[in-house]
This record gives sequence, C-alpha cells and structure tokens, in this order.
Amino acid sequence: MPHPFTRSWQIYRRLLSIRSAMLLCILLLSNDAYNSNGQPKKWRSLFNGRDLEGWTARGEANWTVKDGILIGEGARGHLYATPVANNLEVKGEFRITDLGKGANAGLYFRAQEPSPNPNGFPVGYEAQICHNQEAHTGWLWRPGKPTGKATALLTQDGEWFPLRVSAEGSLIRIWVKDSLVMTHIDSTYQSGRFVIQCHNAGMRVEARKLAYRSQD
Repeated sequence: MPHPFTRSWQIYRRLLSIRSAMLLCILLLSNDAYNSNGQPKKWRSLFNGRDLEGWTARGEANWTVKDGILIGEGARGHLYATPVANNLEVKGEFRITDLGKGANAGLYFRAQEPSPNPNGFPVGYEAQICHNQEAHTGWLWRPGKPTGKATALLTQDGEWFPLRVSAEGSLIRIWVKDSLVMTHIDSTYQSGRFVIQCHNAGMRVEARKLAYRSQD
C-alpha cells in the first residue's frame, strides 16, 4: 500500500499539471492582445469616417461614405484596405439589409486580389456576414467553401452588430456580439489585406468603427 505522503505528492503533482495546462490555455487565448514586450497592442483605424482614402474598390459595387458609415450596394464588389497583416485582430460594426435579392457580405482577412482577374473573389479567409443560410454570420470561409462552423446565429437582417476576428498563426477565432462563436485551426493563408464584401445586387452592406491591430 502506498505511503500516505506518496499518494498526497502524486495528487499534488496532478493538480499542478492541471493548473499549468489551464494557465497555458489562458495565455494562448489572451496572447493576441499583447506584443512581444507584454504591452497591449494599439488599435489602428481602417476607416476615417469621411471618404474612401486607404481603400481600393474592385468589382461593380458602388461604395460611398455617409454620416460616418461606409456603404456598399448595387452589385457584387470588394473593397480592399491598404494594410497587410499576418498575426492580427480586426473589428468593426456591420449591418446588412435585404433590398430584394438577399443580403450577403463578409469581412476578409489575410486576403489577396485574385489573379489574373482582380475583380473576382478575394483569395483568403472570410468571416461570413449572412443571416439567411446554414453557413451564416460568424462562420469562417475559404474561397467558395464553409470551413469553420459558428456555434450560433446571433444576428438578423437590418440590425447593427459588432464583429471581431483574431488570427494568430493557425488559430482563427470569430466573435459576434462579443460572443466567441467560431474557433478553427487552419494555415492555408499566412498574410494579406482586409476586405469588405458586397456579395450581390439587391442588398446593402454598411460598416463603421473599423480597426485592426497586428503583431507584425
């Protein structure tokens, strides 16, 4: 029969291992908010609220700015922000409205313009914004393919909601209304730009309070 001290020591070691594993998980989940010196990374604005400075439009959608809101409508198109990032967070508030043909949009990250046709779909990851399909708002997409499942649909047509994405190495996470709805491991795309999508005619996508931070 093991000595009582030996059994107590074994239990203590197990508890210590569990505690260490929990601390490591917490560190991994919070690491994206800090730089290599342990200091909080600063958010950088992607949108000045006045015009499309710092953005490049591709496709046929009409992009405008009104009352501090970035608006896309009229046709399919993509709006590319200038910054290129690898390990990143990006956030904003979004609203999509069905004007007769279904509302579908997205926030791309680590994305590149497609070649040879830059007006096609971006090549990179997409945080889906769509309330009327199975692979709905909060899902992670790769080009043409639902990739990471969102645990719940928390949004509806015509309402503003916050969306945040974190991509650290191969760990990708998406929050909708400050709730973590998607966690996925994928390393297909390493670096690229942020892009807002207007998927089709007969809808409107709106965005505001767009910002990002990066470890790069």
